[in-house]
Amino acid sequence: MSHVGRIICISNQKGGVGKTTTAINLAASLASAERRTLLVDMDPQGNAGSGLGLKRDALHGTIYEALLNGRPMKELIHSTELRYLHVVPATPDLTGAEVELVNQERREFRLREALRPLAKEYDYILIDCPPSLGLLTLNSLVAADSVLIPLQCEYYALEGLSQLTHTVDLVRQDLNKSLKMEGILLTMFDGRANIANQVVEEVRGYFKDQVFGVVVPRNVRLAECPSFGKPIILYDIKSKGCESYLALGREIMNREGRKPPARKVA
Repeated sequence: MSHVGRIICISNQKGGVGKTTTAINLAASLASAERRTLLVDMDPQGNAGSGLGLKRDALHGTIYEALLNGRPMKELIHSTELRYLHVVPATPDLTGAEVELVNQERREFRLREALRPLAKEYDYILIDCPPSLGLLTLNSLVAADSVLIPLQCEYYALEGLSQLTHTVDLVRQDLNKSLKMEGILLTMFDGRANIANQVVEEVRGYFKDQVFGVVVPRNVRLAECPSFGKPIILYDIKSKGCESYLALGREIMNREGRKPPARKVA
């Protein structure tokens, strides 16, 4: 593979917006299109790994070791049920990294430097950020080519969005001049609620073409699949949630003139 893969950071400092759900299922959708995809878990909760079936007591390494100990990222990669999807997991040990990184040299660049050797081995590298704007998220934004922001279709959805976009602007000015906005993804949409439709209208009116065309609905099957350690494409390929994330993968690849994802699971 001669090209350099794209690194997309999935971030929102507000919890419960579908960030990890998006990271897991977008990664699986891209992998189902036979795009070599790596999901890097930067959230100490470690849900990206467990949502793909990894057992914490069977891990042979985590992202903490790359950030703090300089262990090669290639040694931390774990396989999943999907042939083209790999993951670098996290555990609660990563919580201490925020403090431990403070006195480290080039602390904002640790993840970028760790990922650099893998850039030609993957079509896409997705980074699942913690729900905060600390050093772990900063490392993710510095390492990324673009940032994807999941935004739930609820009353308080826009709270904190201006703070995140301001942080993205600061990172672009000082640490990563090439950082772009991948887009805003509207999640947890319930068409029966007036507020959900109002949020969609307001966000599209303000951010215009920065908002993805696909809207992810509230979906029981999406909520269930993490407890089975499977992405939605392996849990219920016919569900509305699966259709939405396949459409998101298609939308991202179509922007680059790549072939849309096929509905295959291995």
